[in-house]
Amino acid sequence: MDGAPFDDGFPAVRLFNQGYSYTYDDVIFLPHYIDFPTDAVQLATKLTRNVSLSIPCVSSPMDTVTESSMAVAMAALGGIGIVHSNNTASDQAALIRQAKSHRIPFVSDPIFVSPSDSITSVDEFASSPCILVTESGTKKSKFLGVVTKSDWQALNDKEVKVRDYMTKSLASVPSSYNFEEVAAYLAAKDLEFVPLVNEKDGEVVDVVTAADVERIRGFPKLGMPSMGPDGKFMVGASIGTRESDKERLEELVKAGINVVVLDSSQGNSIYQIEMIKYAKKMYPELDVIGGNVVTMYQAQNLIQAGVDGLRVGMGSGSICTTQEVCAVGRGQATAVYKVSSIAEQSGVPIIADGGISNSGHIVKALVLGASTVMMGSFLAGSNEAPGAYEYQGGRRIKKYRGMGSLEAMTKGSDARYLGDTAKLKIAQGVVGAVADKGSVLKFIPYTMQAVKQGFQDLGASSLQSAHDLLKSGVLRQEVRTGAAQVEGGVHGLVSYEKKSF
Repeated sequence: MDGAPFDDGFPAVRLFNQGYSYTYDDVIFLPHYIDFPTDAVQLATKLTRNVSLSIPCVSSPMDTVTESSMAVAMAALGGIGIVHSNNTASDQAALIRQAKSHRIPFVSDPIFVSPSDSITSVDEFASSPCILVTESGTKKSKFLGVVTKSDWQALNDKEVKVRDYMTKSLASVPSSYNFEEVAAYLAAKDLEFVPLVNEKDGEVVDVVTAADVERIRGFPKLGMPSMGPDGKFMVGASIGTRESDKERLEELVKAGINVVVLDSSQGNSIYQIEMIKYAKKMYPELDVIGGNVVTMYQAQNLIQAGVDGLRVGMGSGSICTTQEVCAVGRGQATAVYKVSSIAEQSGVPIIADGGISNSGHIVKALVLGASTVMMGSFLAGSNEAPGAYEYQGGRRIKKYRGMGSLEAMTKGSDARYLGDTAKLKIAQGVVGAVADKGSVLKFIPYTMQAVKQGFQDLGASSLQSAHDLLKSGVLRQEVRTGAAQVEGGVHGLVSYEKKSF
């Protein structure tokens, strides 16, 4: 195949230097030569200079996307979650500590009471088979025992204090146990549930039920989790670029973050450059991700300041209106290609942030030069995303909002848009809703399998191989017309049901 006298399609260097701003849907890759099976494709990658991941997936630091549950699930899958900063520094640090305390792929929401409390309604159990008893009735105190729903239902006097009928010295396991160790313990002891307790201070970290084990076992097999040098799940966090964020960073470092993201919609600013230098000076072992950027000039400034990774994208998110409101930004396919071409020269990995709606977009982002993709709407609506499910028009949905929406700005995210001191607040995002997607523990493995199939069609067995094929000009692409985009999707049907797996 090499050296064939055909000039078909265009090399990336020619396609992306014509003055057009292309989105992922605008471009299509031409298939190459397959000489390996799908399962031979390796998606291991770099998040930053020094942080490696098993899969190229990062959850966005948005308050409707990443808190402790998402961070734990992403780490269990081999990716990483970036916990948002639209809260107080202490609240963000608490979310980091909660995620770091886990070795199981999910976070439940245990219910706590103190020995002097009374349980007067079955509703207090919610969907849990038990209520945990601690000294203060909160998670932050010593574990004493448990009240099961069946024991409570057998009571004649529902006003009796918990201390009079709780089960004391219930079996528990160390929070350092991984999922398989917890599952084995439940099976060996024939238990319905078991609390996970921190060995250091006796605090309850979580509760695992036999039903949880069966649910997780029904999902695709988990790969290699993202583990830090401390033997715990890797977790990232975002901060802003204000003076107060230096104190926030200190709290987050103490909480155990593995990477920090400087969260700005336009990262090429004196504020971010100074924060990069400060973070690298104060915490030289902590990798710093800068951004967001969309041009080579922006990227070079942050690289010279010392970033270990770059976040690429401006106005490409599904809930972002920056391009519409401010007339600034870039098509995401062009942005990823251009920034990666300069960042690669300095060994700085880039994160393609925004515009991901399907597995094909992930393939395009990675082949065009990204090392990872950051996802917001793609993960919003999942079980692990913050917020409660609601029903809208008969569909089960969760709220999803842009950090530039007025609603998010009232909680503090306006600093991300350098508008926290402005008298007039201008929205650069909207509030919306996304459909229930189930658990990321299920749909991310299927998505990664689809990405592997895309890489196979391109003849690339790894991210580095894809990048090499693109740079050499062997991998060709074209721009799709509007009609070609329609033809490339589902069309011509009266009705259809679309299922990816």
